[in-house]
Amino acid sequence: MRFVKILAAVLLMGSATWAAAQGKTELLVYSALEADQIRAYETAFERAHPNIDLKFVRDSTGIVTAKLLAEKANPQADVIWGLAATSLKVLDREGMLQAYAPKGLAAIKPWMRDPRAQPTWVGMDVWSSAVCLNIPEALKRNLPKPASWADLTKPEFRGQITMPHPASSGTGFMMVGAWIQMMGETKAWAYMDALHQNIGSYTHSGSKPCRQAGAGEYAVGLSFEYRANATKKAGAPIDIFYPSEGLGWDVEATAIMKGTKKLEAAKALADWAATREANELYAKNFAIVALPGIATRLEHAPIDLEKRLVKNDFDWLAANRDRILAEWTRRYESKAEKR
Repeated sequence: MRFVKILAAVLLMGSATWAAAQGKTELLVYSALEADQIRAYETAFERAHPNIDLKFVRDSTGIVTAKLLAEKANPQADVIWGLAATSLKVLDREGMLQAYAPKGLAAIKPWMRDPRAQPTWVGMDVWSSAVCLNIPEALKRNLPKPASWADLTKPEFRGQITMPHPASSGTGFMMVGAWIQMMGETKAWAYMDALHQNIGSYTHSGSKPCRQAGAGEYAVGLSFEYRANATKKAGAPIDIFYPSEGLGWDVEATAIMKGTKKLEAAKALADWAATREANELYAKNFAIVALPGIATRLEHAPIDLEKRLVKNDFDWLAANRDRILAEWTRRYESKAEKR
């Protein structure tokens, strides 16, 4: 019996103890990266740093942001790898991020990083709005082919649109933020009121609406260009359009949590996340990455994607995030999917 108790205790020590026994450092990484992206990034990093094991906690942007804020008094994460810059600015305002200039910082595009000499976040890639239209469903329902955000408020689309919930999904929040910055608050809320009439469901994932459109659950899914591209390449019967008024967008970025007891390992991840090797991996998924001269056009994305991005004030979005989400929830929560 004593042996059984000892064995059970050893098993309960978990992966952190195993890593320590192997002379490795385990980093706890919070991330909103897509699940189908993480493995390639993790494998490449651990190949370059065999003495560091990455353990991921992955969820949608809003969920990860809320979890980090809830843990402010007792942070659990060592590093954030792949979270919206708007969320990282919220965390930075709370004094939760460690300033660090990774190796190679000078090569990073200036608009894709914290501008301070010792930045608290450094960009990886840009993800932007895209809309997925199920072609058979559109034909069956005699839906007009949309070209603009305004087109999605036409009565023919009643109940046929799914969109990410902005409190859960960074993709949803970047859309709402883009509409407000493009139209002004009064017109943007009027637009969202009209769009709400056509919404069938607000999902808690930025990828799910395009997947739903691909499966024919809804005719239209508001999503982002990586998921739209991947869904179409996988054979889903969708058309992808990029609304003519402009695209919402955000920067996925890396940051170190202040107070981590594994600072040197965290710096190693921040250094690697800004390398050419890392950016070449990001470029397999996104048309715009942090290092110049690497990105290539996604198969089903416009060649001038960067020119279509709306003007984005990350500081304003971070400062007004809570207010915007509270107003959005008050107006539209009734159609949110159940968790």
